[in-house]
Amino acid sequence: MNTDSNNLRKLAEKLVQYGRKQGADEIEITLYDGREFNVEVRLGLIENLVEAGSRYCTLRVFKEKRVASASSSDLSLSTLQSLIRRAINRASLTHPDYFAGLPAPARFKITEDSLKLYDPEVARLKPQEKIKLALTTERIALKDKRITNSFGASFVTNELKTVLVNSSGFSGEYLQTYCSLSLGLQAGQGDHLVEDYWFSSKRHFKDLATPEEVARIAVERTVRQLNPRKIKTQNVPVIFEPTMTSWLLAFLFACVSGTAVYQQTTFLAGKLGEKIGNDLVTVIDDGLLPGRLGSRPFDSEGLPTQRTVVLEKGILKNYLCNTYASRKLNLPATGNGNGRGVVPNNFFLEPGPLTPEEIISSTSKGLLLTRVIGHGLNSVTGDISRGASGLWIEGGQVVYPVSEITIAGNLGQILKNIEAVGNNLQFESPVCGPTIKVAEMTVAGR
Repeated sequence: MNTDSNNLRKLAEKLVQYGRKQGADEIEITLYDGREFNVEVRLGLIENLVEAGSRYCTLRVFKEKRVASASSSDLSLSTLQSLIRRAINRASLTHPDYFAGLPAPARFKITEDSLKLYDPEVARLKPQEKIKLALTTERIALKDKRITNSFGASFVTNELKTVLVNSSGFSGEYLQTYCSLSLGLQAGQGDHLVEDYWFSSKRHFKDLATPEEVARIAVERTVRQLNPRKIKTQNVPVIFEPTMTSWLLAFLFACVSGTAVYQQTTFLAGKLGEKIGNDLVTVIDDGLLPGRLGSRPFDSEGLPTQRTVVLEKGILKNYLCNTYASRKLNLPATGNGNGRGVVPNNFFLEPGPLTPEEIISSTSKGLLLTRVIGHGLNSVTGDISRGASGLWIEGGQVVYPVSEITIAGNLGQILKNIEAVGNNLQFESPVCGPTIKVAEMTVAGR
């Protein structure tokens, strides 16, 4: 990247000074300078190829506890100064909010180097190499005669510099990279088609799964669904694969977000200190794990990220808060700010001692959940009802695939009924978890 950090930081500092002179009580400037590459191939041909650089600015101004925000991809000084003036004028049209404003300056800073967010190898990869990775992944998968079609393979890289300066005295920046390889496949014929995909996403290229590995797993996940059966409605144990645990944890995150708590849109509001899960359930949000996708030295408000225990052996210890939510709830901010919202850093369920095979073999009859579709999540009650497919287990073994089912339950009950936690935690996304076994859920079929 041809990013001149000094120039970006000087621009941000100049804009902060300008905003204060124009009458803003507080002002926050964030500048981004990024480069992306995305190639999508299908059946051996390139279908989409994007290589682009982008620079943009987001800003927030506060005046008399009134707030306005703006953004621009034009980083010329005159444009941004005009944007600041208009934002200050626009703030006067809003209602004052006692809880609005920048956070107090943090007492410490996280060093960017310790987080290992940037990989120069990603920057050095040539377009031809990236295209070859996608083509190779798809070609390997299509050698398997059980695969009848491809939804395509893609390879993506991103480099991004973030610079944040505010009028409270914070000034910080960091550089990060990201790369991802993915593949979608189809198997079967006529009215009996099945589909699935696999992917690998990392900050460092050397940690990325090989084309052979992504292709192998994508093929396995697709063909294991061939010739599915229908089952009768029943209450049985449900085993969540890691991708399904991640989906469940994303729902949990929405329920422990400080925004949902002060808006009273979560069934976990007012339950700090209560036991809402069993002893196997420890959930952590940690922005300081080196090299992980959700790590960053500071959040969008300049607060240092941290390790926050959300659930400890089933006890709800903390909500995750940006500055605004922390003031509304009179709780500490946790370094999870993102604009005016709250986002996860690395939000994960701590792994247990069991292999996925041991969890399956411990199940006399039940469902291995592999996919969900539709919506059907209610954070106010915790209720879950989603279309699903998976693999049926009898006698501790997978016996056949099942489809056209619905799983139903309640997040609160699920957290209490988790009876096994796997050892296969993989950080492929900011929200992740290992295989888990829930003692009982309703699986609706015919």
